[in-house]
Amino acid sequence: MPDGQNATPLEHAMGLPAPRATSFIVTIYGDVAEPRGGTLSMAALIATCAVHGISETLARTAVSRLVASGALEGARVGRRSFYRLTESARTEFRAAARLFYDPLPEAEGWLVALGPGGPPPGLSGAGWVRLAPDVLMGPDRSDLARPDSPIVAGSADGDTRTFAQAHWDLESAAAGYRDVLDRFGPAGATLSSGAVPDGGTCLALRLRLVHAYRQAVLADPRLPRSAQPIDWPGARAQQLFAQIYLALAAASDAHVGASFDAADGPLPAETPATRARLQSLERVRKTAVTR
Repeated sequence: MPDGQNATPLEHAMGLPAPRATSFIVTIYGDVAEPRGGTLSMAALIATCAVHGISETLARTAVSRLVASGALEGARVGRRSFYRLTESARTEFRAAARLFYDPLPEAEGWLVALGPGGPPPGLSGAGWVRLAPDVLMGPDRSDLARPDSPIVAGSADGDTRTFAQAHWDLESAAAGYRDVLDRFGPAGATLSSGAVPDGGTCLALRLRLVHAYRQAVLADPRLPRSAQPIDWPGARAQQLFAQIYLALAAASDAHVGASFDAADGPLPAETPATRARLQSLERVRKTAVTR
């Protein structure tokens, strides 16, 4: 890989340190496997990880950890190993996919929950913080799960930006979004000119993009705009993600169909689920950036 000064925009986007194996395999399953049935061969996983600097040993260890955690379950066909998402994991992956590929509902105000209980578990409850032993506060958006306690909805007066920065870790999400913009922005400009590389390179770039964007989105509590720091990079990162993903889709999906397999044969290049993702991203791309 050329050094940073001589790298092309696509090489710059790919020239990141090797991602953590377990987290990256989660990205592979979420982007490639889940919308195509949820199963991948170990051979395909090893080959995909190798492109990103993850050794076979690290890939196998990561898969073992995901099996132990209940995310994957294995099967053998002859001498070949295959791993599929468990049903509970597929449910979680579908919920996460809506955050990455769909237009996101915005927070219109605030919710205050009164009671001793904690926030709902999982992604659907991400966004709540505890202000006092019996008081939770979260953004009033339609996809935020409500705790089982009395809830009051309303607006907030005063300096909500300072309040938000004191109670939510906004910098982690902002740093993740800026990383997406800095590392993938030049690649987006190159792809906009029509310079689309081969299918293997397209898929590799797409997986890196999804991996980086996933980390930023999962760290974002998605607060009301009035509480977000000035020049919040979330909407711009979302637009760039949609633009690049759509530009890479045809070639990368064709590569999946030619190179990935499950126990019952090659993976399809496209499915109704993959087409639905692209349709959602088209809606995102056409949304004007107003933040």
